[in-house]
Amino acid sequence: MELVILAVGKLRPFYRQACDDYARRLSRHVNFREVEVREASRAPTEKSQQSEEAERLLAKAPAGGSLVALERSGTPWSSPELARHLDRWRLSARPVALVLGGSHGLSPTLLARADIQWSLGPLTLPHELARVVVVEQIYRGFSILRGEPYHK
Repeated sequence: MELVILAVGKLRPFYRQACDDYARRLSRHVNFREVEVREASRAPTEKSQQSEEAERLLAKAPAGGSLVALERSGTPWSSPELARHLDRWRLSARPVALVLGGSHGLSPTLLARADIQWSLGPLTLPHELARVVVVEQIYRGFSILRGEPYHK
């Protein structure tokens, strides 16, 4: 299974260190990688910024894969529910791209193209922290599937 995080922007060093730690752990379970696209900070409006970023993100999405948009209004999952999604995605043998927007979120066009929208909850999180949470939860999900003691 190929699992890709598509994200707007680069992580600052302390977030990068946390993501790299979980990515290293994940490498035992899945072919995992992160792809970062540049933020469209010079776009004249929020809508045009979202649109430019959506084009960049979709251009990097694996062909024939499932697209999962991280969106506050999406469906919240418990860690065991995420594990069940990971298991289904693994069995489908299609690449999966989890998409995280920048400071203004994801464009309505990208959200419409997504196969599913996942919410980390109603809290507003910095997009860098949200990425760390997503990678940790993916690791936790695989730990649940393998019956490892990480998830208590």
